[in-house]
Amino acid sequence: MRLCLKLRWGPWRSPDPAITRRALGLACLASPAAAQRLAPQDIATSALLPRLWAGGLVLFFRHADTLGEPCDRSFRVGDRAGQRNISPRGREQSRRIAARMAELGIPMQFPVLAGPVYRARDTAEEAWGAARVQVTDSLLADDFSGPRLDWVLAEHRRLFSAPVPPGVNRVLVGHRTPAIMIFGDPVAGRAFPEGAALVIEPREMRVLGVVEFAAFPDGGFHNC
Repeated sequence: MRLCLKLRWGPWRSPDPAITRRALGLACLASPAAAQRLAPQDIATSALLPRLWAGGLVLFFRHADTLGEPCDRSFRVGDRAGQRNISPRGREQSRRIAARMAELGIPMQFPVLAGPVYRARDTAEEAWGAARVQVTDSLLADDFSGPRLDWVLAEHRRLFSAPVPPGVNRVLVGHRTPAIMIFGDPVAGRAFPEGAALVIEPREMRVLGVVEFAAFPDGGFHNC
């Protein structure tokens, strides 16, 4: 059975209508008739923490807080001034995420992989340091992808499903819309706030839950 999901994350900004139609088509996913929307959980009380201790999973972080920052304007990767960037407290949140992971003893695989749009790259580099981060177009934001959108989504799927050795977890930093295009309604709406992470089982490419390491009571979603 096929379920066509209504896209609710804001207007598509690509100047190419063909790209818009393709993106909308990707939201028609093979799915059960009813998909339950996930709710973010604090990592310390989540039942997923022991599984993360064991390793073999993927943590896909949405970039840190951007509340109050100007919206994207240029949609060019190298144009920091034309992008929505992480806020000062987003930089603080990034550092807190890394500190909390260390405090909880969650093992990580390095380098951390991050998308090239500055809000994703800055989140990873602020958290773990630029020397431990590899920037890759594989985690590009959908509305910066242009005609490469199909490739970008295929790369997300590859990174979500490639095997991860026991004892470490793959850490990725990117954007929520590609995740919605791939996993559908369970991670749409307010299920995946800024700074939160999807916990993915790579063998089945299945989202086990959404966890938060450093949530803000009034944060998680921008106004763009």
